[in-house]
Amino acid sequence: IQLLCALLDLEHEWVSVNVLAGGTGTPEFVARNPNRKIPVLELDDGRCLWESNAIINYLAAGSALLPADRFALAKVQQWQFFEQYSHEPYIAVARFIAKYLGLPEARRAEYESKQAGGHKALAVMEAQLKQTPYLAGGQLTTADVSLYAYTHVAGEGGFDLAGYPAIRAWLERIAAQPKYLAMA
Repeated sequence: IQLLCALLDLEHEWVSVNVLAGGTGTPEFVARNPNRKIPVLELDDGRCLWESNAIINYLAAGSALLPADRFALAKVQQWQFFEQYSHEPYIAVARFIAKYLGLPEARRAEYESKQAGGHKALAVMEAQLKQTPYLAGGQLTTADVSLYAYTHVAGEGGFDLAGYPAIRAWLERIAAQPKYLAMA
């Protein structure tokens, strides 16, 4: 979401929530998101949206990052569903276990079990990016923003990107965007 806001030059206030310290379980947070997860977008009028891709697409509406053409939009959404169901459950979870939990022995089997699924997702992306410069075709879209978030730090989850040259080139194309904001 931070990358999208930078690319579109959107003014916003970023509020950090400490997930590991229970910040998503406070009554104030649960009132904004009963699913108790980050991120949450709170609009000036108090309405809230949660789930990264819903927020990204809401913020990008009317911009070049979200196509108006129905088929092109469906391709973007296809990749965002892929991110949620085929990419994030492996790459983001493995990274969380390794980076934030320190790869405890009690979670090692779970971490190892994420590797095959993560590499399968990376292989799907690699195949697409050998054909087109961006995931949904010839231009940067919210699909790329969605998948960039965990792909660029996949190494922190044990996923070596050396064998994925098209993904590495794609990461470089995104990082070369005029208003790119480095993400941790």
